[in-house]
Amino acid sequence: MNILYLNHYAGSPALGMEYRPYYLAREWVRAGHAVTMLAADHSHVRSRQPEAGRETIDGIAYRWFATPGYAGNGLGRLRNIAVFLGRVWAASAALIAEQRPDVVIASSTYPMDIWVARRLARRAGAVLVFEVHDLWPLSPIELSGMSPWHPFALLCSWAEKTAYRDADVVVSMLPKVHDYMASRGLELRKLCIVPNGISPEDWADAPPPLRADVAQALDEARAAGARVLGYAGSMGLPNALDDLLSAAALLRDAPVHIVMVGDGHERERLLQRIAAEGLSQVRCLPPIPKAQIPAFLAAIDLAYIGWQRVPIYRFGIAPNKLMDYMMAGCPVLHAVEAGNDPVAEAACGLTVAPADPAAVAAAARQLLALSADERQAMGRRGRAFVQAHHTYPVLAQRFVAACGQAAQRIKGQP
Repeated sequence: MNILYLNHYAGSPALGMEYRPYYLAREWVRAGHAVTMLAADHSHVRSRQPEAGRETIDGIAYRWFATPGYAGNGLGRLRNIAVFLGRVWAASAALIAEQRPDVVIASSTYPMDIWVARRLARRAGAVLVFEVHDLWPLSPIELSGMSPWHPFALLCSWAEKTAYRDADVVVSMLPKVHDYMASRGLELRKLCIVPNGISPEDWADAPPPLRADVAQALDEARAAGARVLGYAGSMGLPNALDDLLSAAALLRDAPVHIVMVGDGHERERLLQRIAAEGLSQVRCLPPIPKAQIPAFLAAIDLAYIGWQRVPIYRFGIAPNKLMDYMMAGCPVLHAVEAGNDPVAEAACGLTVAPADPAAVAAAARQLLALSADERQAMGRRGRAFVQAHHTYPVLAQRFVAACGQAAQRIKGQP
């Protein structure tokens, strides 16, 4: 099949997030499909921005559309979205003539790309897929306090309803969305659950050595006779890192150091808090390249992932970093209340209530009190779970099979 993959924030290992479009597309290319990725040349989640134009990465034909730069979530980001969608819309005739797509995927986190993808799919006679990362407008309403009557929320709601009505396939990363999507007009026969995953190749070879400052922080912890509780990922409010720091204050007497690597809007404030509270056993370091993540996770004793206590997680969670933690064979301390819990399903760590630093501290003590053999057994269970359910070769096949089934339905075949 010829696949047009519309994802505003698509990246690659060299460019940074988002990684999922790249990994799915790479598997499709390997299976003999042709994939053209339509993305903006400026995104807040990438570590490096590409130049506008065309580029081929691992067999995937990227088309970078020129967009204005921005910072934060204000009007600048909205202008960036509008310019990107407008330019793809204007290029639709040329894209159809050049690519002759069989499948068009709308996958830009925000739902407004459905109108552009629908135009492309209808003109090409292609299968239209709507890929759901987060439930918009519900996510900004419940996570950020946006009014349901805010113009942006109303626009998202209109786009969401359009997507559920007109898409031939809806692919959701979140596993517990059936009732919600049905209430918004989706025929559930169109729904296919394809969570986030990992690429086995990223874990096949010895990883490159850790950056010097990270290696030094880990060496200092070992020299002090401490075990290491690690965190690798974004540093924003949704990641509940304040709860981890509050837990660190309760763990001053414990032989445990906390090493965090990552970047985000909250990083500077977290650094100020660490200094102000004298949390000398906590190190907060800049992000490391994705290729070094396996080495970092192999060097720590357990990994932390936390969430805010918000209703939106009742629809489930699908975090990339949790897949990395589990694939690394790292026991996980998980602070969450959600519709699903891979840590509990895999029995690869401990889950505690969110927004409860005392529970985080107690779970850390409990995990570190286990023998090395017991922690290793947890890690092996997590790795086996990911290998069975969350590798991109498996997920990519599930995704494209749903597209093939939709094509048969459209043609009236059984």
